[in-house]
Amino acid sequence: MICLFTLLVVFNLLVSQCHGGCAEVDSLTEAVAGEGFLLGCISCKRREEVSARSTVDWHFKPLGEDEFRHIFHYDHPSAEILHEDFSDRLEWHGTKTRDIQIGAIYIHKVIFNDTGTYRCTINRTLFLPHYDQLVAVVKEVELNVVAVANRELTVVIAEIMMYVLIVVLQLWLVVVLVYCYKKISEEHEARDARKALKAQAELLESKDICDGVQLE
Repeated sequence: MICLFTLLVVFNLLVSQCHGGCAEVDSLTEAVAGEGFLLGCISCKRREEVSARSTVDWHFKPLGEDEFRHIFHYDHPSAEILHEDFSDRLEWHGTKTRDIQIGAIYIHKVIFNDTGTYRCTINRTLFLPHYDQLVAVVKEVELNVVAVANRELTVVIAEIMMYVLIVVLQLWLVVVLVYCYKKISEEHEARDARKALKAQAELLESKDICDGVQLE
């Protein structure tokens, strides 16, 4: 029973489980020139049962400037690029329903002039039983465009920890299997010993009966 429970624990640790739901994750902040880049913007509803309608606006402030430019607007199902610097380079990668929780956009062929501050604004109307509530969520992304991708230290550490965890779990699994094998072998040996003793006792008993018959 202990072996089975331990194996189940190991199996549950090795198998990843996917859970549905919304999670607010910050956008990445480093793009490589000439490649594509996803600008993340997530705003989760606190009450999923409440219906809503949302629109998303993206503004951009280039590095060294003081004013934001309106570059993108999304109102399901239509998306509109509003600034010529991003003409044919922006694509909607967010929620494709009226109730928007993910307002991400994708930049094609990133250039160095895309470095700067991006502001995502999600304007949400919650349709409550007695009134409508307007909620505005604003998030900013400081984007840096580089020639060659730099691996962040946290990513390297995460990869190392992942491999260490895999090795530890594999070693643990080997130890558990060896332990279970020895446990089962000992049980088999003990069972065989009990059978041998029982057979020997029966043989001695039958021999005593035979000796008694001969004496009579």
